[in-house]
Amino acid sequence: MTQVTDHGGGVWSLKVPIPDNPLGHTLVHLIDTDSGPVLIDTGWDDPASWDALTDGLAALAVSITDIHGVVITHHHPDHHGLSGQVRDASGAWLAMHAADTEVVKRTRSAEPGVWLDYLTAKLTAAGAPEDHLGPLRQARSGGRLRTLPGLRAAVPDREIVPGDLLPLAGRRLRAIWTPGHTPGHVCLHLEEEHPAHKPGNGRLFSGDHLLPGITPHIGLYEDPDDATVTDPLGDYLDSLERIGRLGPAEVLPAHQHAFTDAPARVRELLDHHEDRLTDLRSLLAEPLTPWQLAVQMEWNRPWADIPYGSRNIAVSEAEAHLRRLVKLGHAEAVAGSDPVTYIAV
Repeated sequence: MTQVTDHGGGVWSLKVPIPDNPLGHTLVHLIDTDSGPVLIDTGWDDPASWDALTDGLAALAVSITDIHGVVITHHHPDHHGLSGQVRDASGAWLAMHAADTEVVKRTRSAEPGVWLDYLTAKLTAAGAPEDHLGPLRQARSGGRLRTLPGLRAAVPDREIVPGDLLPLAGRRLRAIWTPGHTPGHVCLHLEEEHPAHKPGNGRLFSGDHLLPGITPHIGLYEDPDDATVTDPLGDYLDSLERIGRLGPAEVLPAHQHAFTDAPARVRELLDHHEDRLTDLRSLLAEPLTPWQLAVQMEWNRPWADIPYGSRNIAVSEAEAHLRRLVKLGHAEAVAGSDPVTYIAV
């Protein structure tokens, strides 16, 4: 049976499994409102995940047809995957920040071949070696194209506007825009006294922005047709500081477990990224491409043990850190290098 936790005050969490993923599960939260139950995130689009979600609701005497609305913290498939199925079964509204809704729409409309061309070009520019690029070219030329993750993701019908209260009758749930992990990631602040009277400012549904023991991935989510140079790591660090100042009594994240002392966890993450940027400046004592930097960065396992697809994610994170260093004036591109290399200044 799905593990259900009662957090008090009409709030529960349901463990919904993520297939073949070390994270194990997504914590889908249920909030009781005067208009009916509302979900925060839904879990991965998989039959076992759907069964876990519906079984967990049934343990609370809630049917999937009872769901009044769905609030999505961000577009990743372990959060948004089942949203369309929930809406089809219940008629619930779906709400998401406009920036992540744009990613959903772009993914749904993308042809896998076009995406492979874009990914190949990005990795080539990052300095990826031919043995990494080869499988992408073979997949493109041989027609063996995998379905893009998120191709079937539901398009939300409501927009989460930062600073606004969500339409939850009888509850005060305010949206806080926390970009970084994704462009439109939101945390949700329940502006109500903690049911156990813990000191602090209400409760925070933090999605993947603030987790008790995991550092969220910070990468690039860019429109191939948009030349804007973004700074997702800078966005993330700014967002972290705002959440630290909020000082919630308790944080209800989408993975691991609920925790208190958000300011302390925020400080740990800020210190982690400051240390990492310092380490990267040391690595950039000599010119490196983003790929070479990713190979030399410290990960949770040796580079040789990182799977093929995860290496693409690692390079994206290396590029996000490079952009931050460049914006701070701590690194610069080496003129005339191809692929482009960067060096500390």
